[in-house]
Amino acid sequence: MSKLRVLVLVRDGHVPPESLEGIDEKEWGAWKAEFDICETLRGLGHEVLPLGLYDDLGPIRRALKEFEPHITYMLLEEFHGVVTYDFAVISYLELMQQPYTGCNPRGLLLSKDKALSKKILAYHRIPTPRFAVFKQGRAVRRPKRLTFPLFVKSVTEDASFAISQASLVHNDEALAERVAFVHEKAQDDALVEQYIDGREIYCGVLGNDRLVCFPTWEMDFGSMPDDAAKIATSRVKWDRNYQERHQITTHAARDLDQAMEQRIAKLCKRIYRALGMSGYARMDLRLTPGGDIFVIEANANPNIEYGEDFAESAEAAGISYEALIQRILNLGLNYKAAWMA
Repeated sequence: MSKLRVLVLVRDGHVPPESLEGIDEKEWGAWKAEFDICETLRGLGHEVLPLGLYDDLGPIRRALKEFEPHITYMLLEEFHGVVTYDFAVISYLELMQQPYTGCNPRGLLLSKDKALSKKILAYHRIPTPRFAVFKQGRAVRRPKRLTFPLFVKSVTEDASFAISQASLVHNDEALAERVAFVHEKAQDDALVEQYIDGREIYCGVLGNDRLVCFPTWEMDFGSMPDDAAKIATSRVKWDRNYQERHQITTHAARDLDQAMEQRIAKLCKRIYRALGMSGYARMDLRLTPGGDIFVIEANANPNIEYGEDFAESAEAAGISYEALIQRILNLGLNYKAAWMA
């Protein structure tokens, strides 16, 4: 295996330490994924330079000139505080003829815009909940095709930002209130979609042309109250105390026969290709009691922290964490960007 110089792009303030010695576990949260990846790359024998960025591309240009990386490991999820600007950073790397890991600019742009991606999926007859977009500054008028209950979230924000039990609404008054909340909280348009009652499942996809799907993963809502909607709210995803109190976990999906696993994998590959994705992604799905599968979101460059869903599902497929990080690196090196033609 060739030893490479790897530039790792991270959010400003998330440059990880070289060691966890003497650092309290409570301090790990902000940069744990970045540490895991940098540490693993070093363990694989690569030379690693983590670089924190916020709103200036200048440091990238200097690092490309001085460090001369063979590849850039893309861990930025935003630029200048805007979650949809990560594609612009990747576009800059392509203009600089620099290989990178993860999704290409077009796939990032399409998948980050939930409304646009749903339109593309609908064109390809890929099942996704009916939806409408409520733009900022306009009156909330529910189309007749949307019936309650409805789910309200930001068009572009991810990681369950501004999602709570109140995101599920049952009447027009609550709908208007929640749309206004999303407009104010996220400073973004609101996406309102038909709520799909069912199991919350995920599927990891790896590849550029030849795609591999990992075993289906599932959110287990544990002992949450019966009157609480089984949705991945911000508390469900990120509040460790809340997770422990209600025994909320994620694990390999149980009781899915081989035919269903194959259906899910085939669907996820169709989504990946329809949105022009590359590198790796996680598909968020809902599986109804009747066996229907609905696409909720396609997430380019999902969290690959050690012990998180993507890495765990890869492990279940027989891919160790070290092998996963190296495969993502190899996919970046082998991706045929336009400038290579």
